[in-house]
Amino acid sequence: MFLTGFAALAVVPTLPTAARDLDGVSLFPVVAGCFVAAGLFGGVLGGHWADRSGARRPLALGMVLSVLTLLVSASSVSVWQLAAGRFVDGLAAGLVAVSVTTAIGQTYPEHLRPRMLALLSAGWVLPSLLGPPLAGLVVQWWSWRAVFYGLAALTALPAVALVLVLRRPVPHPSAGGPGAGGGPGAGQVPAERPPLLVAGLLSAGAALGQYGASAWDPRHLAAVAAGVVLLVGFAPRLLPRGTWRGARGLPVTVLLRGLTSGTYFAVEALVPLMLITERRVDAVVVGAAFTASAVLWAGASWVQGRVLQHVARHRLVTAGALVMAAAVALAVAGCSGGAPPVTAAAAMPLSAVGMGLLDPCVTVLSLGHSPPHRQGHTTSALQTNMNLGQVVVLASASAVLNACLAAGAGPLGGYRAAFALLLLPPLLVAALAVRARGD
Repeated sequence: MFLTGFAALAVVPTLPTAARDLDGVSLFPVVAGCFVAAGLFGGVLGGHWADRSGARRPLALGMVLSVLTLLVSASSVSVWQLAAGRFVDGLAAGLVAVSVTTAIGQTYPEHLRPRMLALLSAGWVLPSLLGPPLAGLVVQWWSWRAVFYGLAALTALPAVALVLVLRRPVPHPSAGGPGAGGGPGAGQVPAERPPLLVAGLLSAGAALGQYGASAWDPRHLAAVAAGVVLLVGFAPRLLPRGTWRGARGLPVTVLLRGLTSGTYFAVEALVPLMLITERRVDAVVVGAAFTASAVLWAGASWVQGRVLQHVARHRLVTAGALVMAAAVALAVAGCSGGAPPVTAAAAMPLSAVGMGLLDPCVTVLSLGHSPPHRQGHTTSALQTNMNLGQVVVLASASAVLNACLAAGAGPLGGYRAAFALLLLPPLLVAALAVRARGD
């Protein structure tokens, strides 16, 4: 997770410069959408693979792909090659994220899972402090390609070491006990084959939605319509029955992951954009907000895993959702010309506190509602709905923003309306959290 965090936080700020140098600024939404779309596919593949043979192989493949994708992106001669690199990166990220979470469910007893998830969050602290500023300096003094090549060199040796460790044979004890991460235990029901065609169509729908939300001409509107058809038609086949109506147990936990991740992703995308373009805030201030967000997420995750470990998980989900709602309210207030820009900037780290409290709890509740031989499928569903939430919530907020601008409202008024829409998901999460409580 440290390597994943360092690569992500160094690559994302570098992508706009790479797209500009490759004469592909107009296609930047495709570059961004490829990552999310491939993450959907990688999550489904990794989750079902982990159920069938354990989390080791998909994790090893994800780490190898994470090195290869950096080389593909670094050598890009066109924006389409850069998009291909981001697609492979999303596939690798989906495999790694689902495999790691599944391994925790298969290997660690329930009372240790919150601590392990907190430890994974802590792995993002150092990358958040070093990744963005180092990447910025390398881009400014050298080139954006050096960022990708440097990350590939940094990741290669640990990735090879991890693959060698994962190749060691281990016994297959009963499910749920220590060491069960090598594969399903004796007597378990074999996992069903992954619906890769459905996952591929859903990934295409996500990519079309991301691309279409970038403009309002007929071509982009057609892309949005096609994306919506694919998402509505195929998403239910990859999620637990009753997810979208918030059925008790596992379905509602999957719904909660999509709503919270979508809100946080939208805040981190729209607040910096508003601060830089409308409030004229220096980029260094926005960078500091990103860093504070990562540190506070890890800190809040540590608190829920260590200090609040005896508090019911669903109550922490409610608390975290209310903190996120307060953060969005700050973003709304920050759209007023009379409010200092730091008001909106504070929305980012405060929403990270809410996510640090609730996100590990949602994962723990989901694993608790899942039988051992289906934990890979469960983490796949969590990953799928997380990506869907990011696509849908951000696209909805962007649509409100663009509609307000088209109606003649000022930019700050448009942002205010978009942020007001973002109040709904965390408030809905706070109301539904009790339906996720464990027995």
